[in-house]
Amino acid sequence: MILKKILGRLQKDLPAREAYRQIVLQARQPEFYASLGAPDTTGGRFDMITLHAFLLFDRLRGEKDEKTAQFAQDVFDEMFMDMDGNLREMGVSDVAVGKKVRKLAESFYGRLKAYREALERDDAEGLKDAFNRNIFGGEASPRALEALHDYVMTARKTLAETKTADLRKGRVVFPPAPDMEKGS
Repeated sequence: MILKKILGRLQKDLPAREAYRQIVLQARQPEFYASLGAPDTTGGRFDMITLHAFLLFDRLRGEKDEKTAQFAQDVFDEMFMDMDGNLREMGVSDVAVGKKVRKLAESFYGRLKAYREALERDDAEGLKDAFNRNIFGGEASPRALEALHDYVMTARKTLAETKTADLRKGRVVFPPAPDMEKGS
């Protein structure tokens, strides 16, 4: 009985785990760091993961069914369990992990709010400002901000064209990362 419950939970988590894995894989594309200049640091990687998680959550936000809401929550849970595990691997003490995860969650929600509000206002400059502030620490070139903005708009379109049922199966596909040296 207990084994059946555990296996059921693991199978339920597989699509969310796969969706989160796709977010991380995309966020780690070298073009974001080498071409656009996102900092290849723990904080920079967190910001790129946050941006890609935002893209998925923004897409799922319009869906009103309980299964999709639960899937979004499961992806969020995967993300923060991973953050917790990474902090522990980096040697953060058990006592400090909770505080650090709480701070990461606050940063995550602040970024989501800034991105969502700019998109709702159809404010391209506001979105670029949020990217510059959150991802690039105020140091991005206008060209990098434009490339990231274009990428985000393309990613939103790609995800909008993906069936919700496919997303809930963990089939999250992003467009190629922007590479300013190749002109994309």
